[in-house]
Amino acid sequence: MTLELEEIRGQENALDTTDRVQIAGTALEELLVSAKKQDYLTVGVYESAKVMNVDADNVAFCVLATDEEYECDIALQIHFTLIQAFCFDNYINVVRVNDIERLADLVGTDETGEPKDAHCILVTSPGAGSWKDPALDKLHLFCEESRSVYDWVPTITLPER
Repeated sequence: MTLELEEIRGQENALDTTDRVQIAGTALEELLVSAKKQDYLTVGVYESAKVMNVDADNVAFCVLATDEEYECDIALQIHFTLIQAFCFDNYINVVRVNDIERLADLVGTDETGEPKDAHCILVTSPGAGSWKDPALDKLHLFCEESRSVYDWVPTITLPER
């Protein structure tokens, strides 16, 4: 059995993609934990829209989460489209995560002890460039590499617990 060069490259790219997604998933988890400790997270669709409207310059990263239960929620999908457009216009990287329960675990609960609405999470930074995080740098690189292959809103899988 002989493999053509294109087949070998295709296999290498598939492995590279899997590795990239795993690294990005770990980086996202690290970023969310770190940003939560610093109080640099905005959680919730409406809360995120308010922050982006008032202070878009301090938004460093955006995470949109969905699962099968919400795929048919037209209002949520419209919000996602508007948030993505706003992020693109303001050069804010956006990723999707298909495990909303895991995201909700990472961002915690509200004042009443209820899980927060993790459909949209913004990582903010007071003062442009004042907060540096290696995980954020990895995610920015992941998004840049994804855009180079026309994947404008890449999907990330969070690591298993």
